[in-house]
Amino acid sequence: MPQLLLEIFSEEIPARMQQGAARDLERMVSERLKAAGLTWEALNVFAGPRRLTLVIDGLPIAAEDRNEEVKGPKTSAPAQALEGFLRKTGLTQGQLVERDGVWFAEISSKGRQTTEVFAEAVDQIVRSFPWPKSMRWGTGSLRWVRPIKRVIALFDGAVVPFEIDGIHSGDVTEGHRFLGSGKPFAVKDFADYRAKLEKEYVLLDVADRKLRILEAAKAACAARGLALVDDDGLLDEVAGLAEWPTPILGDMDPQFLSLPPEVVRLSMKVHQKYFAVRDPAKDGLAPNFLVVANVEATDGGKALAAGNSRVLSARLNDARFFWDEDQKVGFDAWNDKLKGVTFHAKLGTLAERVDRIAALAREIAPLVGADPAQAEQAARLSKADLASGMVSEFPELQGIMGGYYARLAGYPDAVADAVRDHYKPQGPGDSVPTAPVTVAVAIAEKLDTLVGFFAIDEKPTGSRDPYALRRAALGVIRLVLVSNRSVALAPVFFAALDALFAAAIDAGFETALEPSHNSKIRSRDEVEDLVAADLVVLEGDFDVPINQKRPDEPINRVLERTYRSGSALVSDLLSFFADRLTVLLRDQGQRHDLVAAVFALGDDDLVRIVRRVEALAAFLATDDGANLLAGYKRASNILKAEEKKGPLPEGAVATGLPNQPAEETALAFAAAAAATAVDAALETEDFAAAMTALAALRGPVDAFFTGVMVNSDVAEERENRLKLLGQVRAVMGRVADFGQIAG
Repeated sequence: MPQLLLEIFSEEIPARMQQGAARDLERMVSERLKAAGLTWEALNVFAGPRRLTLVIDGLPIAAEDRNEEVKGPKTSAPAQALEGFLRKTGLTQGQLVERDGVWFAEISSKGRQTTEVFAEAVDQIVRSFPWPKSMRWGTGSLRWVRPIKRVIALFDGAVVPFEIDGIHSGDVTEGHRFLGSGKPFAVKDFADYRAKLEKEYVLLDVADRKLRILEAAKAACAARGLALVDDDGLLDEVAGLAEWPTPILGDMDPQFLSLPPEVVRLSMKVHQKYFAVRDPAKDGLAPNFLVVANVEATDGGKALAAGNSRVLSARLNDARFFWDEDQKVGFDAWNDKLKGVTFHAKLGTLAERVDRIAALAREIAPLVGADPAQAEQAARLSKADLASGMVSEFPELQGIMGGYYARLAGYPDAVADAVRDHYKPQGPGDSVPTAPVTVAVAIAEKLDTLVGFFAIDEKPTGSRDPYALRRAALGVIRLVLVSNRSVALAPVFFAALDALFAAAIDAGFETALEPSHNSKIRSRDEVEDLVAADLVVLEGDFDVPINQKRPDEPINRVLERTYRSGSALVSDLLSFFADRLTVLLRDQGQRHDLVAAVFALGDDDLVRIVRRVEALAAFLATDDGANLLAGYKRASNILKAEEKKGPLPEGAVATGLPNQPAEETALAFAAAAAATAVDAALETEDFAAAMTALAALRGPVDAFFTGVMVNSDVAEERENRLKLLGQVRAVMGRVADFGQIAG
């Protein structure tokens, strides 16, 4: 079957936009061809520095004729509904078919020629293409990322004729800007197109460009006993910068290796798009770099390497200046600068944020085995490097530079490491710190973010999460799970709230001392006494953020809103963390309903929750677990039905009743024994043993439902059996809420 080839040839397309453009082109072409009833065997898209290319194999000459039946409104529907349906279908009421009280439209359409559909589709796609940024050129109205020079449009070897804003389709393209012949050339099909491009020094496929870069780069390094420092992100970028990438190894001044390696690598990567190089026989970087050129130089790249070396030296001289100057300033001056930097209009300055993180880190430290004094010290240093010259130049180095400066200033290694790593983990692929001081500060930093933005009602909604709160919550979860420490979330959330509101409440006290405010409270101690005695009564609705004071509002009302809203906020945070933990465990293969079943117990210790989920999953994977779950649901359904009629009977289950079935007695003893065993297992957090205790119920439960009628005509028997089912449900409910488990 025929092949379709499209190339949109333009000036340079930014590397960061190329792969997104390829996906958009594939989607937009596919949608339009499918809408026309066309099918194909294979579709491929290629993106490069100057061209977007699409090739489709196995397209028919034309779409098939189509007959379809469209369901319309009921015959009894209002007239407006029928009128709308007629407008949609382009038919009259007499052309509709009535069946079972519903109108149907039978629509026939003749299949259009593929070339006609394609020409129309390309025009629409080019005019509506979703570039992040686009431009106009000349006197035309067309917008594209860069000026379009040519368009190839071939179907079955013939040009598909169309014109877009003065640009006519054809079969001609161009090769490499410098290495090519400089003459446009015609192509017949995709194989011819690709082969001629390669002769003109253009590698069409980004995978081929990456492979060429890696192979040549590693060979150049190996020839001098060196090794390339892998950087997938940089590889993606440089593969979008050169049509015929040619790696060249260059030398740099060894004196720059006295700078932190992160500074050297970032200067190379961000400003120059160079790869760093290391010496396998030594630690650290080698005094070399690797640049990817878009030409093959006649001198083997010596002049290019020398020129790039001079540019890199200038960049690294700037970095060395910041490095030297920063060491003359220090943390006190930087922290003082943070007093004038707003973190968020409703959450204060960065200096206030540091105070909150320090207080919270000290609170968390004992929970994760860290020294509270060191945790607080590290937290107070953690944001200082944001005011440094180096981080101002390279924002990506925040935290990293703080760690270096802390070590140079003589702070303990544990403190310096915590400053360096307190932002971690920043994503699912990032490493998780395990040093106790680092864990304490990292958790505190993320919790301050979460609690703060939840407090001002900036919660994530749908796909919108501008403050990366989901990432922060996953970071906390991973920190706690990897450290394997028992950390109850709710108390930590309240500690974060205390830190968040302390400054606001203090400010409120100062304002409340003015006679016009008529406040009866003069200190936080009095406020805490008031709350502890439950003497604050909430009246009316408050739409003021809980950490902001209204004009002329007594401070006790501010605190009232703070504490009342704080409890609801902690509940919201716990639900948010439950969702994030569900996502994390689901990615690890656990069922989401098991997480919900365990969270329903009110446990907020992440490590314990995960252990419960793992034990529950293992139990349900057995025959005993699966059958007991079925028995639980049957018992629960009976109890729910009875609860609708009135309160369930309470009290102990009786044994030894006249004519009492043996199965009833056996289940009563089994439930009592299971309750004792489950309680003992949960006391020692031996969740596997708790599941084993529940497994012993499987046989008695099955026998009970087989041999006993719950809804007996004898009221005493019925009440006793309902008590027994309630006891079984209660025993199982101590391990998990089995009602939330599917199955």
